[in-house]
Order: sequence, then structure tokens, then C-alpha cells
Amino acid sequence: MISLYKVGGNVVEDPAALDLFCRQFAALEGPRVLVHGGGVRASQVQKALGQEPVKIEGRRVTDAQTLEVVTMVYAGWCNKSIVARLQGLGCNAIGLAGCDGGAITARRRPPKTLSDGVTVVDFGFVGDVTAASVNREFVSRLLDAGMVPVFSAINHDGAGQLLNTNADTMASALSVALGAKLFYCFEKNGVLCDRNDDDSVIPVLDPAGYARLKAEGRVAEGMIPKLDNAFQALRDGAAGVVIRNADLQAPGGTELKL
Repeated sequence: MISLYKVGGNVVEDPAALDLFCRQFAALEGPRVLVHGGGVRASQVQKALGQEPVKIEGRRVTDAQTLEVVTMVYAGWCNKSIVARLQGLGCNAIGLAGCDGGAITARRRPPKTLSDGVTVVDFGFVGDVTAASVNREFVSRLLDAGMVPVFSAINHDGAGQLLNTNADTMASALSVALGAKLFYCFEKNGVLCDRNDDDSVIPVLDPAGYARLKAEGRVAEGMIPKLDNAFQALRDGAAGVVIRNADLQAPGGTELKL
């Protein structure tokens, strides 16, 4: 079975945590794919350039200037730094954006009505992807050749336009297209019942439980799109979904069930 790991931007920006993750990931056996974030670094670079990052409901609004920054950060520094680390550990990683080899195409997101049912937002140069967006044959050829694809969250529309995609969404789409088991890895030990208590991990979460957590305000901001994508991946055919710590030897984690 193919394993698909998504590692978040907070881990990417923590040298010790990233080093540990890369060492453990490189030591895994079997075909595997990595999708990484980089939002923390992108926001830092935006501020250094005098830009103010804008996020709405956990999603980054991407105007033309922001697109240039996230492309440089995600597909450049973050992607190549991770690939270099993995290569140094004997893992034959190959860094990709969606435009490389036509691996993934995206559809520019139309203006979206927010959860309040009233506010409409144009997220700019943001691309949405599904399993049908993935060039499964191309990715499978890389895996068959013994390579480990490492994807940044930059895609294209197939007509020359780059688009910024949520990395959790990319991981979900890839896991469905490849029939992979999906592991969302970040700095926490799983989905927490109490955001202020790192030990309050929920071992198994179903859609009804997720709805309760949202209604009670126990999950918010970036965790909502992560869980939305995770449950969508399960519904669409991913082999399984686990949300866990980026320390791959740490116990626990939250397994999602329908």
C-alpha cells in the first residue's frame, strides 16, 4: 500500500522537528509520497516585504504579489530544503510542484460564500484540486522507479497560470487518486478535545463527533480545513486517514472513521 504523509508548516520551520521527521520518513519502507506546507515561512517573508498576510477561515487569500511569495517559498526554499535532507539520508526524493510533469492541475476557485452564509470572498489565485486533478499515471511511474515524490502546494491550471493550493487539500486529492493511506503530521499529537491540553487526544473521530467539536468551538482556524479534507478523503476512497504528531515514533494519533 502507498503511504502519503503531509507535514505542516510549523514542523517545516522547526529545524529539530523537521530533521527528526525526515530521518524517520527516510527510514520507512514501501512506496510513499510527501506533501509539505510552508505557510509559516510564507507569512514571514510577506511581512518582511511589507505585505500583510490575509487568511479567512484558515485559507490564505492569494493576490498576485502573494502568489509570487508563496511560489518562491513553497516550491523553492521549503521544497528543495526537504528534498536535499532526504537525499542526504539515502531517500531518492524528487521535488515537484503540480506543474512539473503535469502532475496535478487545479481549477481556480470561484468567489466563495463563507460559513456565515452571507459573506462572499474572492480568494484570488487559489486553486482547488480533486483526485481527478492528479496525473495518477505520472506519479505511479515515479513510485515504480523507486523515487519518492515530494510535493509543494503550488499547482497550475494547465493554461499557464500558477495557483496556490491548500496543502491539506493536495494531500487529500493525492491519497484518493493513489488509493493511499493518509497521515497528516503536525506539532500536536492528534485532534485534541481541549486545545490547551496536549494530552487530550481523541483516538477515534467520526463526522458526528467532528460536528460536535465545531459546535462547541473546540476546533477552529487551520484545523477545520484539515479535518474537512480528511473526511472528504475517506468518503472519496483513501485507504485510511490518521492525524498525528510529526514524530513518527510518538504514540497516539487520531484515526478518522466514517
